[in-house]
Amino acid sequence: MTRPTQSLSAALLLCLTAGVIAQIPAKSTTTAPNTAAVTPQEQRAIRAFDAAKKNPLDLTAFLVNMPKGGDLHMHLSGAVYAETFIRNGAVDLMCVNPSNHSFFKPSATTRSLPPQPVCGEGNARAADAFKDQRLYDDLVNAFSMRSFVPSAGVSGHDQFFATFGRFGGLDKSHVPEWLDEVATRAAAQNEQYLEVMETPIFSDVAKLSSTIGWPSTPVDPAMSRTGDATGTTRQDLSKLRDALLAGGLRDEVALDRKELDDALDARNQIEHCGDPGATRACSVKIRFLYQILRANPPQQVFAQTLLGFEVASQDPRVVGINFVQPEDAYMSMSEYHRQMLMLDYLHSVYPKVHISLHAGELAPGLVPPDGLRFHIREAVDLGHAERIGHGVAVMYENEPQALLKEMASRHIMTEINLSSNDLILGVTGAWHPLPVYRAAGVPVALSTDDEGVSRINITHEFTRAALDFNLSYLDLKKMARTSIEHSFLPGISLWAQPDAFTSVNSACSAQSIGGDNPTPKCLGFLQSSEKAAEQWQLEHRYHVFEDGLP
Repeated sequence: MTRPTQSLSAALLLCLTAGVIAQIPAKSTTTAPNTAAVTPQEQRAIRAFDAAKKNPLDLTAFLVNMPKGGDLHMHLSGAVYAETFIRNGAVDLMCVNPSNHSFFKPSATTRSLPPQPVCGEGNARAADAFKDQRLYDDLVNAFSMRSFVPSAGVSGHDQFFATFGRFGGLDKSHVPEWLDEVATRAAAQNEQYLEVMETPIFSDVAKLSSTIGWPSTPVDPAMSRTGDATGTTRQDLSKLRDALLAGGLRDEVALDRKELDDALDARNQIEHCGDPGATRACSVKIRFLYQILRANPPQQVFAQTLLGFEVASQDPRVVGINFVQPEDAYMSMSEYHRQMLMLDYLHSVYPKVHISLHAGELAPGLVPPDGLRFHIREAVDLGHAERIGHGVAVMYENEPQALLKEMASRHIMTEINLSSNDLILGVTGAWHPLPVYRAAGVPVALSTDDEGVSRINITHEFTRAALDFNLSYLDLKKMARTSIEHSFLPGISLWAQPDAFTSVNSACSAQSIGGDNPTPKCLGFLQSSEKAAEQWQLEHRYHVFEDGLP
């Protein structure tokens, strides 16, 4: 049996998935509330939180053990710390360009044992970093935001996005190690679920996309949703989809699924999942969002998006899709409307595939004023986004109050990335829209974005939110619940009403939420809904956490 981070919660999860009622010592729990009344356990947690909040270090120590639900906005390559990439570079026999401290693959290796890369005059081997502290420090700084100071022509935005190219080229055989790293970090902070953004293989599809015709003129956002002056209508997109499928696009679906199989199997081996010596990381559930690279030419974006929809419609481990890369890049900006048209069409073909979109990761001055006015609106109305990533520019949109009202009424969640927004956009404090979203009733949850590049973790984001926006313990608890509520896990929610964490589904009413021994009716419901089972586990974790406070 897996040895969990929180022994009770992991045992409960195991019993839900296996269909066996856990035989574990009972903890005091709270009967399912019909109102928002604060329980005695929550009152104790509030007192402890308020006392800790007087000092950031005390607050961090309190929050590290607080259940945090899930992280719905994290990029795998950006979540890994630089130190891991340096080790990986040495294993892969990578070389280092000293001018920008980027990895590159050598043209040859020596016949020595072990083999060593031939990097050329003036370059270094990645392995040299372990005996050259200056090189080691330079690589950590180049691969992250550590020690970065803006200078003329180089902003935090520039440094942040440049890091990915510097540690790129590493072998994908390291993905299991990276998954273990993020899961281990999550488990240590009482986090139970990760939706990891990752880009599987799409090299053959990229080549295939170059063989299909495509209009070269960017789309005018003022054009209608059914078509535009370049001729990119739904009918055209349908023909392009047919051509890509006929050209063998689905062959790459099998490769992507095999890639996930290998990565997850190897992760389980690293963590000894299912064995008596299983690590705490095994208790963290991982699902994937298929990343589409939005800054590529439109024919490639469409082909990769189609591949993402195909994979997500066939593999339950891929729970949705998302567009990534800088939203302010030329192709991202000039093709934004056409990309939303692509999603509008593909959503009609694959209506069950979930969509979360980076939208509004912009700030005044980064793009012209017109570029701030429509991205979130189109992501919601054309892109069918169920969640918005960042959403920083919401108040610069046309009719922002109407947009906020619509997001609230439709329960479209915003993924809040405080450190990322500060480091990339310089948006923080009173200029950040988190209070605006909360006041409008838009559901929000905290996430990390790229915790390795930012050199943070989810506890840091909880601490920052509490201090920067004077959030309470119950505010943070609601955000943690919101994260699982808006996960793309299949099944009906545990909660009777969307985003109303006061009463539960009738199958589990009139008993202890998150209790050790759900009734047969409730247990059957939990086994039928993966989302509800995770929500039950979160409530169980809160009982354990709150009951354990002095």
